[in-house]
Amino acid sequence: MKKIALIILTFCISFFAHAQHDDHNHSGNAVPVNNEAFNLIKKLVGDWKGTFKWTGRSSEGTMNAKYYLTGHGTAVVKDLINEGNVIMTSVYHLDGPDLRVTHYCAAGNQPRLKAATFHDENKSVVFQFVDITNLANPGAPHVSGLELRLADIDKITIIFTFTVSGSESFEQIDLSRSK
Repeated sequence: MKKIALIILTFCISFFAHAQHDDHNHSGNAVPVNNEAFNLIKKLVGDWKGTFKWTGRSSEGTMNAKYYLTGHGTAVVKDLINEGNVIMTSVYHLDGPDLRVTHYCAAGNQPRLKAATFHDENKSVVFQFVDITNLANPGAPHVSGLELRLADIDKITIIFTFTVSGSESFEQIDLSRSK
């Protein structure tokens, strides 16, 4: 009886380990998101300057950012700064094999997203919406997607997909590392 229980236990462990490995999106030329994408994000530590353009409000202007490590290097914090004030913060971290981000939005809610793909050739990470805290109602404004383009160590593009009552708009932030 003990031998059968041991065989079943071994099978279950193998099955769940294999299922967890296959959970990544392997579409197109994307590779699984893992430490490689997170390590690229860690290299963003420092001060950044740039611009933003938002289709939702047809507005544009300057935007700065500060990236720094916390949690003994296990998380990267990004503060987006406008006119000297931190207006939004995002925290990137690994959750087992998954790269995740919680975005503390100026809209007053906190969408949580999981990296779906990492395109190695252009160093682009695409995050998909998982869930959200503090959403006033289903149609309330919130970030529903995020893409980071990290092709150059001194340049980054951040694209937020913003959803309001089912309609999407985009905010693109182009940053260059401050020297």
